[in-house]
Amino acid sequence: MTKSNDISDLNHDKLPSHVAIIMDGNGRWAQARGLDRSEGHAEGVKTVRRITEAASRAGIDYLTLYTFSTENWNRPKAEVDALMHLIVIAIERETPDLIKNNVRLTMIGDASRMPEEARRRLERCIEETSHGTGLTLVLAISYSSRWEIVEACKQLAGKVAAGELKAEEIDDALFGNHLSTAGMPDPDLLIRTGGDMRVSNFLLWQIAYSELFVTSTYWPDFSEADFLEAIQSYGGRQRRFGLTGEQVK
Repeated sequence: MTKSNDISDLNHDKLPSHVAIIMDGNGRWAQARGLDRSEGHAEGVKTVRRITEAASRAGIDYLTLYTFSTENWNRPKAEVDALMHLIVIAIERETPDLIKNNVRLTMIGDASRMPEEARRRLERCIEETSHGTGLTLVLAISYSSRWEIVEACKQLAGKVAAGELKAEEIDDALFGNHLSTAGMPDPDLLIRTGGDMRVSNFLLWQIAYSELFVTSTYWPDFSEADFLEAIQSYGGRQRRFGLTGEQVK
């Protein structure tokens, strides 16, 4: 498929409402250049800004970025500390532009595991952008889909035990309303950079019928043209949700 640098080339009748991205390859990008892994993460922040701006201009409603997984806490402490610092500094730096571009920032994940100061500063940025009515930028920080699903089960089990809910009343919609993405549409498109063919414990419930787009391009090199290529690929697919092609037509 030919890449396009022009958002006007997109078929706006077939835009995904919600795009989720596994931003992989920062460390490998740096190592390939003889740099410290932290340099790759810093370069990846520039890509976050580039793709957020492109998604906003394209008219995407939700952009969810897998920023830091619960498994990432197991990385070397120096790298974890640098990542937390980088994430917060980058968000604070970008907040004025998010407000200017009518972008609302929010977060999903186990915030209780974040350093208190980082969590407080992030919450301030979320509050400052809360009036945005354009793109919703969702940062998955300290996030694990299995953690999220277990937490939803605990909440529902607690309600059943308290007599507030009957077990037979639990269905897909109710369960989804107890996930951290409650109120958001499920991702229409999941993009993974870096070439690995796995979903890495990311939005497992929500991506049941998402279209997948995997590129070998490392996240720091992922361009607006690459993003538009993924959007165009999505626009050319038939989403059947278990039905036949004839039924969908």
